[in-house]
Parts: sequence; structure tokens; C-alpha cells
Amino acid sequence: VRVKEESEVIEGEVVEIEIEKYSESDPNSNKKVGKMILKTTEMETLYDLGNKMIDALQKENIAAGDVICIDKSTGKITKIGKSFAKSKDYDAMDPNTNFVQCPEGELQKRKEVVHTVTLHDIDVINSRTQGFLALFSGDTGEIKNEIREHIDIKINEWQEDEKAEIVPGVLFIDEVHMLDIECFSYLNRALESEQSPIVIMATNRG
Repeated sequence: VRVKEESEVIEGEVVEIEIEKYSESDPNSNKKVGKMILKTTEMETLYDLGNKMIDALQKENIAAGDVICIDKSTGKITKIGKSFAKSKDYDAMDPNTNFVQCPEGELQKRKEVVHTVTLHDIDVINSRTQGFLALFSGDTGEIKNEIREHIDIKINEWQEDEKAEIVPGVLFIDEVHMLDIECFSYLNRALESEQSPIVIMATNRG
């Protein structure tokens, strides 16, 4: 399932980043403060940085000349690439380096974000008490029919509102001659569902 949502982002080219340690009471504190200048083709703005944002920038190795996107709701930073304007400043570059144009318009804008999840992931998150953590622990347990029906109704609502799109998966079954009549009966019922995957069967029996 591809789920679409609009989120507010800050997108621009990094002009300058200044980071320094600061604490009025404790000189040994790890607290950091900093400033970052972002620009588009039409405007330039100075942002004050807190400890959390500085850590995120350092984790992504953000430097002057990078074009970045910051999700305002989550604080997630994505490096889109390096600005074409800085391409001549480097003698040697990683072959995977992606050069992009400086963003246009306002720094703050609304952008459509697409999340790709499986129906099973949504079932697990809604069926277990630990929710999202069940995906990592592997403790998915039995998913009740009521949960699946509720999820199907919700997915259909998202489709009608054009908030989601279902992309059929592919189920490949090898040595299909080993399945008994009950397995084929189950598969036949499952394939009647609108959310059923494309099933490919293979066998080496003539």
C-alpha cells in the first residue's frame, strides 16, 4: 500500500553552518548551539540550531553546499544532493554524488510524502498491544478477522479519498504439486479478495 500524506518541510541549500559548545554554568557540558543559513533561488534565512538538530545534521554529514529537506513534524533531515553551484569547488568527487539545482520559491512548503507499507504490517500494528514494536520482535501472533475487516474498510476509504494506492504483490509458489486440495481451496478463496497478490506457481512434474 502506498499511503500519501502532505507534510510541511523546509527545503533549501545550506550556505553556512556554525556549531559551538555552550553552557553558562558547566563548561564541561555537551550542550551545543549553532546557526545555519539556508537559501532558495528567491530567499535566504538564518536558523538557530538546538542540540537535537545539530546531532541530526552531523549524523547526515551535512555541510555547506548540500541541498537538504527537513520534515517540520518529525525533524527528520534528508540530504537530496549537492548544489550544482558548488560542483567546481571539488577536485575529486564520489561517483555516487548527486548534483541538484538550488530549490525555487519559499523555504517552507507543503510536500507530498509517500510511505510504502504492506497490508500485513498494518494488520500487525493494529492487532498487537505493542503495536509497531511487534514488527521488530517477530511476535505477530494470530490476526483476528475483525482486525482485517476493519483495515480493509479503512484502506478502501483511503483509496476513495485518493490518500492511498494498492500495488499488488507477487506470491511465488514452487513445487506446487506438493499442495493438497485444502491448500488449493484456501488459495482460491484468498484470490477472490480485491487485495490479493498475483500468484505464480511452478512445478517440475509433467
